[in-house]
Amino acid sequence: MTATGYHARTSAPAEGAPLIFAFHGTGGDESQLFGLAQQLVPGAGVVSPRGDVSEHGAARFFRRTGEGVYDMEDLALRTGRMAAFIAARKAEHPGAPAYGFGYSNGANILASVMMAHPGLFERVGLLHPLIPWSPAPAALDGRRVLITAGRRDPIGPWPLTEALIGWAQGQGAHVETEIHDGGHELRPSEIAALSRLMAD
Repeated sequence: MTATGYHARTSAPAEGAPLIFAFHGTGGDESQLFGLAQQLVPGAGVVSPRGDVSEHGAARFFRRTGEGVYDMEDLALRTGRMAAFIAARKAEHPGAPAYGFGYSNGANILASVMMAHPGLFERVGLLHPLIPWSPAPAALDGRRVLITAGRRDPIGPWPLTEALIGWAQGQGAHVETEIHDGGHELRPSEIAALSRLMAD
């Protein structure tokens, strides 16, 4: 348990390599995406925290009251806590660029952190996010943001993903997308797009 309240699996970056934060989906843990993060950029440091909310035994990063219905007060609290955790981990590796990616619930907490603290990450990969609220403006000029989705995703409806893409573009981010015709599953084309985002 860290001082900021998160169990995390970590590795230090090699000189000149980025620090990649990886955020698991509902029911995952700190190991779910750790290996993938290591594969994306050889030599990269990895910080993969475990969500500290239990939903019937499944780890999440914030509470919800139903599918797609978020406890916004809890989300705000945990967004601040996660931002402090990220800032503390970044401070341990000054000079290393910070990248982040997350899947599903992990994408949602990462998106919320990006919206509230746009300076924390240089590159962000949001894999199947669901943002069912209208975000406030955020200064994302020059940030690279990847958003992936399935057009038939029952958990992240396509119109909400389209709205998120439009919002990010409107904040000045360089937005890349990888959209397939399936559901909530991660496909190889999405991993390939994430690899380009992190390594290029």
